[in-house]
Amino acid sequence: MQSDDKPINGQHNPSFLDLLNQTPPQPDTDLNKDPGTMRFAQLRARWDASWEQGGFLHGRWEELRQAPQAGWHLMANWIKALLILTGVSAVIILLDTAGDIFDATLSRMADTVPATRAGTTAASELWGVVDNPIRSYIAQHTAGLSVSASAVYTFWQLVGWFGLIGGFIGSTGARITWTCWGAGSVLAVWSAAPAEGRTVATGITVLAWTIASTLALRGLSLRPIVNNFLPPAPAFQPHIEIRPEIHIPAPATAPDDDAPDNVHQLQR
Repeated sequence: MQSDDKPINGQHNPSFLDLLNQTPPQPDTDLNKDPGTMRFAQLRARWDASWEQGGFLHGRWEELRQAPQAGWHLMANWIKALLILTGVSAVIILLDTAGDIFDATLSRMADTVPATRAGTTAASELWGVVDNPIRSYIAQHTAGLSVSASAVYTFWQLVGWFGLIGGFIGSTGARITWTCWGAGSVLAVWSAAPAEGRTVATGITVLAWTIASTLALRGLSLRPIVNNFLPPAPAFQPHIEIRPEIHIPAPATAPDDDAPDNVHQLQR
């Protein structure tokens, strides 16, 4: 069993409680001094001791100073955690800012481009054929849940954007998510659409999903990859000289005295 005070993976795991373990100053025997002044003097002594050789703050400063030369694998764990936290915070801030800029740009473009009333009404009505049954389906099936229907609807939209953007980039997981999301949306429209227009609403949903799939499934091919190329023939090397080898049989041993005279061994 490993002890708690041993380093893990060859690195010392610092703790801010080490500041309290620094060598305390010698107790002051003067009873006339203010206790608050004595406590401040003890804290000041611990602070000074932590910056000395082997102190807590001195060790953290040395780890921070040696981080550029040590690299990612050898730097202290607390520096890695701080860098990861800083990077994630920066990405969240950038995404939030980019979303605001994108929204403002779309709003300006919509204000500057004159839109006909008939086209805008037709587009909104077509989107309502898909969106209204999904809203109704979510509202009907979230009555007994601890989450609201609006939160589920927002999650449904986010999953769709994730599948569309991730599939366009080429992520396999995002394309699987897009396929499941589209199939679930079609089933929700079929279940919640009015009985008179259920077929038309489902057909419009399928068409809209397939049109958007040209982006989400960009570059995906269902054709099997068949390799019809024959293996390359060995290259002819004319510089290699072919020399015939003639193997000469070993000379025969002398015939015995009892062998007949009419049998002669073939000799070269």
